[in-house]
Parts: sequence; structure tokens; C-alpha cells
Amino acid sequence: MAAVPESAAPPELSGLSRQERLDFLRRRMAAVPARGEAVANRAPMEGALPTPGKSSAPDSDTAGVLPVPAALADLLPRGGLVRGSVVSVSGATSLLLGLVASVTADGGHVAVIGHPQLGLLAAVEMGAQLERLALIPDPGADPVEIAAVLLDGMDLVVLGLGGASVAPSRARAVVARARSKGSTLVVTDGHWDGAEMRLDARVRGYAGLGKGSQERGCGRLRSLSLAVCARGRSFQPRTTRLDVRSAQGRVEWVSTPDIALPEAGFPEAAEVVGL
Repeated sequence: MAAVPESAAPPELSGLSRQERLDFLRRRMAAVPARGEAVANRAPMEGALPTPGKSSAPDSDTAGVLPVPAALADLLPRGGLVRGSVVSVSGATSLLLGLVASVTADGGHVAVIGHPQLGLLAAVEMGAQLERLALIPDPGADPVEIAAVLLDGMDLVVLGLGGASVAPSRARAVVARARSKGSTLVVTDGHWDGAEMRLDARVRGYAGLGKGSQERGCGRLRSLSLAVCARGRSFQPRTTRLDVRSAQGRVEWVSTPDIALPEAGFPEAAEVVGL
């Protein structure tokens, strides 16, 4: 088994005092390259030439937006996660892993707080770069404070609330910090008042595990069909179907919009935990 990079190794914070936790996180962030540095310094693709008459400046529709799986981009108003915003994510774990993989693969840095069972192998198969991922599975008694500190140095902070609700006054303070730092906060497994966008993924089918054969229940899950719904303050609810497929050690996201789905939500159905 390959060694887990230091940036992904889970620090033990639960036994530290509040000040010790903050000092530890600030030291870790000081060792992280400036946000966007990896993207800005990336060499152009071999053979790529500038298009005549086209500026090399970022497109206004994509500037200030973190990437998402390409198949998911059409569902979101700006094609990604807006920097400085708070996004609530629920449902199948594949959606969260896809967001983490997309940001780190594009050179961004991600911190994941309070997800001790996060599937790193699945994230890597989606393209995640573990050297740009910091895991804090046990943040102690105040995970919101840890998230607020990490917004200073990360492109994306994922905060697992463990079923808790965050007071509106405190949520507003963290939102203001995210906006001032240009970071995106994704909250899961709890209630966050005032999230600008909510993404919900539900499993609608799967392939593999010997389904339909004498080996039913055996083998490896090869694909999932997800119904993903996006809701936000500035747009009407949107729903699409995405397939998450495993092929040759990689996991791909494929849009299958021809399947009719309800626009405003999902019917009641048993949910299978994500790939």
C-alpha cells in the first residue's frame, strides 16, 4: 500500500487545547503553497497555441469558480462552486468525493473536517491528488472553529457537522470570512442556515455485484446512477441524472440527461451509499 502523503495524514486534534489546535492548523497552512499557485504556474499543454484575437485572461463566467466533475457543471449556474460561498451537500458520498477530486486535480487545496470514513481510494480513482488534501477526522468539540481557521489557506473546506445545527449568527460570521478569503465552504450532515446552494444526490440504480446472475451479491460495484438536484437562491431547482462508472482503475462521471426526472426534488426511495 502506498504511503499516505503528509498533507493527507489525519492530525490528532481532539487531545489538544483550543490554542494548540489553532497553532497546529496555522503551521500546516503556512507550509501550503499560495492558493491558485499550482494552477497559475501550470505549463500550457504541449502544442497548444493562443487563439488569434482571444484574450488569455480568465473567462468572466468561470473566474472565481472552483471546478466540479464536467458532467455536473451544466447543472450549476456558473459551472462550478463559487468562491466565497457556502454550499450544502447531502446524499450519496460520490458527489462529495467528486467535488474534492475535481478541486485537487485542478491544483487547488482542500481540507476535509469530520469525515473519518472518507473513501480516499474512490477519491483517487476520480482523480484526487492526495498531496493537496488535508484530513481532520476528529476536530474536537468545535469543528466550526476549525473550518473558520482553514478558510484562510484552503480553496475548499468540507465541514461535516455530525448532525448538528449551526446558529444563524455564527453561520453569518463564517460566511463573511469565506467571502473575505475567497474560499468555498461545503457543509454536510447537519443544518447550516443561509447556504447559497444545496446539492442533493440520490442513488437511482447500480450495476455490478453479479446482479442478474448466479453470482448475485458477489463482485465489485461497477457503476452508480445518481439523481442530482441543485437548489439555490438565484435559480430554480434543477435535477439531472449522472452515471458514476468505474473503468480501468478510474472513475468517470457521465451525464445521462435523457432520463426524465422530477425538477423540484426526489420521490421517496431507499438510498444506497455512494460509490
